Amino acid sequence: MPPDLNRSEIVAELTAMSDRYERALGENDIPELDTLFYHGPETVRYGVGETLYGYDEIAAFRRNRTGGSPPRDVLRRHITAIGTDLGTVDLEFRRHGSERIGRQSQTWVRMPDGWKIIAAHVSLMADIS
Repeated sequence: MPPDLNRSEIVAELTAMSDRYERALGENDIPELDTLFYHGPETVRYGVGETLYGYDEIAAFRRNRTGGSPPRDVLRRHITAIGTDLGTVDLEFRRHGSERIGRQSQTWVRMPDGWKIIAAHVSLMADIS
């Protein structure tokens, strides 16, 4: 039997969580960003220039990153809800002052204390100009 995909109420929850993440990222709200990631060794974040395994490495990266993430505009977002407790958020973005397109993928899982990111990947498209 195929998985239960894209129940409207779950897509709405994931949309709200994605909005919350983008707001925290733009404001460099480290406590909020910390809250949004699952606090365990299973959490992974591959960034543009870093590979981070476990919540502790991710939290340390955020604290040591001067000025936070460069400002960006979200160009496109695609959300897939898988059942009621799992989903993915994929988006394309452009950093201010750049023409390069960035991509971000997040896997969200519902935990007893709410939705958490358990895997994330951020990359920039190659400059083909």
